[in-house]
Amino acid sequence: MTVREAKPLLLALPENPYPLEEQLEVKVGKQPYVRFDLNDYTIQHTHVRRTLSVRADLQQVRIFDGAQLVASHPRSYDRDAQIELPEHIRELKERKRQASQHRGVNSLTKAVPASQLLLTRAAERGANLGGLTNGLLRLLDRYGAAELQAAVEEVLAIDVPHTNAVRLALERRRAARGEPPPVAMSLPEHVRRKDTPVQPHRLDSYDQLTTDNDDHEHEDH
Repeated sequence: MTVREAKPLLLALPENPYPLEEQLEVKVGKQPYVRFDLNDYTIQHTHVRRTLSVRADLQQVRIFDGAQLVASHPRSYDRDAQIELPEHIRELKERKRQASQHRGVNSLTKAVPASQLLLTRAAERGANLGGLTNGLLRLLDRYGAAELQAAVEEVLAIDVPHTNAVRLALERRRAARGEPPPVAMSLPEHVRRKDTPVQPHRLDSYDQLTTDNDDHEHEDH
C-alpha cells in the first residue's frame, strides 16, 4: 500500500495537542517554598513539612497537596530564583510576627508571672497585646524582674492594665528609694534569664538521698 492509498485511512490529529507535564513529589521543609528545576516557588505556610506534588508544563508550575491545588506560578527558567505570590509573603510575615509576639509573651511571663494576669485583663478590654508586651519587655530590661513584678502587682490592685500605669508605679518605687533613673540596657537572652524566678525542688527528695546513703553505710559495716 502506497502512502497515497494509506492517507485516507489515517486518523486526524486532535485539535488540542496532548498535554505534556513533568510530575514529581517534593518534600517541603520548614520554609514555605517548593524547589523545582533549580528555582523556589512559594506555597501557603500551612503546607510546610509535607510531601507535595509538582506538575509543570512549559508555561506554569502547579503545586498540589493531594488533590488540592496549593499554588500556581508562571514557570521560571532562571537559576536559584524565588518566584513568590504576594499573598504568600503577607501570610509569612504575619506568621513570623505572631511567632515573635508569642516568644515575647513567654519570656515576659516567665520572668514576671503577674504579667500574665495583666495581659489577660488588657485583652478583655481590647488592648493591643503586641504593643503592651513590647512595652513591658522594655521595662523589664530597665528595671529588672523583681521590680517589674512588684509594679505589675500594684497596677493589678487598682485594675489599670496599661504600660503607662506600670511605668508610673516603677518610677514611684524608684523615687521612694532615692535612686537615680535606670539606664536602659539591652542584655542578651541568657543574661535576662538569670532574673527568672526559679521553682525550688522538694526537700524531701534530698532526705531520701541521705537516708539511702546511711543505709548503704550500715550495710558496709
